Amino acid sequence: MSRFHLRSARSTDAGRTGTILSGFIDDTEWMPRVHSRAQDLGFAADLIDRGWVTVAELEGEVVGFSARDMEVVHALYVSSDRRGAGCGSVLLGQMMSATDNLVLWTFQANIRAQAFYLRHGFVELERTDGAGNDEGLPDMRLEWKRGMA
Repeated sequence: MSRFHLRSARSTDAGRTGTILSGFIDDTEWMPRVHSRAQDLGFAADLIDRGWVTVAELEGEVVGFSARDMEVVHALYVSSDRRGAGCGSVLLGQMMSATDNLVLWTFQANIRAQAFYLRHGFVELERTDGAGNDEGLPDMRLEWKRGMA
C-alpha cells in the first residue's frame, strides 16, 4: 500500500501545485524561466479548474501532482524533497490505471524524466527542435499503451 494519498485537486491546491511547478523550474539548471511564478500558479489553477489534476499527499501535505485530460498527460511534478521516493510512480500508476493509452512531451534535456517514463513502459515517438514549445527547448513525445511492454 502506498504511503501517498491521492485525491482530486481542489481550487485551494493551486498555490501548492504552482509552487511545486515553480520549484522544478528554479531547481533545473537547463530550464529557462519564461513565465512568472504567478503565471505558474495560474497555470496550475487552470489545470485544476478543468478537473484534470490529482494531488499526492503525504502526512496531509501536497507533495506532488499530475494533470491528465483523457490520454494526454499535461503535467507530473513532485516537490524537490520527495523526488525519488515513489510519489511520481504512484501518480503515474493512477493515470495508467484510468486509461489504455497515455501520451506526453518531455524535454530532451530532462534525462531523469526520460528514464522514469521508459522504466514505466513508455516508448519514444518523435523528437523536435523545440520550435513548438514556449521554452524553445528540444523535446520528445512519448507514448504508453496497455500491454505494450
